[in-house]
Amino acid sequence: MGLLVHVLACAFGLGSWVAVNGLWVELPLIVNTLPEGWELPSYLTVIIQLANLGPLLVTLMHKLYPGRLKEHLIIYCILSIGVVSCILLAFFWDRTTVVAGGRRSTAFFIITFFLSLVDCTSSVTFLPFMMRLPAKYVTTYFIGEGLSGFIPGVIALAQGVGMAKCVNSSEMAGNQTGGEAPLQTVYLPPNFSTEVFFFLLAAMMSISLTAFIALKKLPRTYSSADPLVADAATSVSSGLDNPAGPTDGEALQSNVEGPAEGKGHPAGSQHSGYQLAFIYLMVVWVNAATNGLLPSVQTYSCMPYGNRAYHLSAALSSVANPVACTVAMFFQKRSLVFLGALLVLGTGFGSYNMAMAALSPCPLLQGSVVGEVIIVISWLLFTGTLTYVKVMVGVMLRDRSHSALVWCGAAAQTGSLVGSVTMFPLVNTYKFFRSGDLCNTACPL
Repeated sequence: MGLLVHVLACAFGLGSWVAVNGLWVELPLIVNTLPEGWELPSYLTVIIQLANLGPLLVTLMHKLYPGRLKEHLIIYCILSIGVVSCILLAFFWDRTTVVAGGRRSTAFFIITFFLSLVDCTSSVTFLPFMMRLPAKYVTTYFIGEGLSGFIPGVIALAQGVGMAKCVNSSEMAGNQTGGEAPLQTVYLPPNFSTEVFFFLLAAMMSISLTAFIALKKLPRTYSSADPLVADAATSVSSGLDNPAGPTDGEALQSNVEGPAEGKGHPAGSQHSGYQLAFIYLMVVWVNAATNGLLPSVQTYSCMPYGNRAYHLSAALSSVANPVACTVAMFFQKRSLVFLGALLVLGTGFGSYNMAMAALSPCPLLQGSVVGEVIIVISWLLFTGTLTYVKVMVGVMLRDRSHSALVWCGAAAQTGSLVGSVTMFPLVNTYKFFRSGDLCNTACPL
């Protein structure tokens, strides 16, 4: 019976961020179809921020009406919405309407908002529900939460990305007459379609919903008043988790670690005021970079190198996030000097990615295998290093006090919001970043 509960807890955690993670890794195929094109990621970062309305309302309900909010009803609701939204996305993701004289992906945006609402709200409802189980099952739940980023990335790698080729537009129209005709980029289909991918996301959400129903029906002998679980649940329901980005590691590590009292981490409570200020600045910057600034321009950074580069950078980054969280569980380095150096290193990779986006559509080493490899590795290391910093900062603040982790959550939300809001006008209003076309963009050698 214990093994079955572990499996159910893991499957339940799978539904926490699987939908939003799935959207990000599928963007390399979506941006070539939807009218927003390369601007699409900047819209998604803002939509995810708007979806934080869900956890905000749940947190307010906990504060205003303590003990009256039924988490299990909210979980039933949001998981059902998640399943339905993934199915609707499979049918309507490419439908557009005319808004303000231009075609817009209104169906995709609306459905994405509901998916983001589901995933963001899971951050403040799933763990409080898990408090009825012993602490060992909470650890398994966090493994499932990590898989919510890992599995979509693996599926995306298996899906592959349609290679592009340049075709004479007159040939496509069936006109065989001579003369100059502009080239047109044609993308060959991937191993399976975007619709199939969204149905797979719906299946994973359904597995999570089924696991939750099974967990809800467990006998009372599995209920727990474990103080670690109760404290973790209280923390998350108070808005400590960062629901602004996929598969955040702070929750995984900080809640499994437990509070400092009796854990033998006295250094966590001996930071000076300047050190605390530095720690919170790291939280703000890491979340601004990973949840707002860089995701908004990933298309401009990678697409000039080809669809394959964008596909690999998105999929591998999604896999790198939970891997970095796992590394942080076994290799814990709390030194501020080490974390600061790692922050600088990750920022360096992010700066390279941002510079290539600013140079779009003609970044360095465009058209070469070396340039493609470098941009993929840069995105992979950017995600991995800053995710590790994010996790370890969460551990240190958790060891310090409950209120310190509350401020960590506030700083994370602030950074994510500032990053998203900053990049949106730069991308969509001021057109600071320029898109290109594989076959019709002439770049100097």
